[in-house]
Amino acid sequence: MHLVVAITGSSGVIYGVRLLEVCKELKIETDLIISEAAESLLGLELGKRAEALQKLATRNYSPDDLTAPLASGSYRVDGMVIIPCSMKTLGAIASGVTADLITRAADVTLKQNRPLVLVPRETPLDLIHLENMVKLKRAGAIILPAMPALYHKPKEITDLIDFIVGRVLEMFGVEHELYQRWKGRGR
Repeated sequence: MHLVVAITGSSGVIYGVRLLEVCKELKIETDLIISEAAESLLGLELGKRAEALQKLATRNYSPDDLTAPLASGSYRVDGMVIIPCSMKTLGAIASGVTADLITRAADVTLKQNRPLVLVPRETPLDLIHLENMVKLKRAGAIILPAMPALYHKPKEITDLIDFIVGRVLEMFGVEHELYQRWKGRGR
């Protein structure tokens, strides 16, 4: 398994960090792109620097590097995840604007009919956000908002984070034990 992972400037960078940790544990190859805004949030929310995340990835690319291999459809990957996905990035992808490597790689992922998983973490959503999500869903993207369930009886914040990371991995058919699946009412 080989995924492109992008972390953009939306609150909730912990989701992207945890995905990288789990991918490393599961030996999933990752190409990482961190936006400038995400770098700021890493410090603000987690007290981390981009270098700490880059150590978790197989390869790292600058968001300005439009000559990177993942800017081409001939570069083989199994899909892409943008986690968290800012509304700026989501809107750019929905509009076909490929001004940086994140939006270009997402565009390539869609045109190659590979899974593109977008994890927005914005609330409330306005009509423009919703229309952009519908547009991307129609184009083949998977919209997976950071909306953790509670049926698995989370005890810590990490349980909520792992639920979303697990759901992302499931979009690529990856088996995991990050949360207990729903088994019915247990009569």
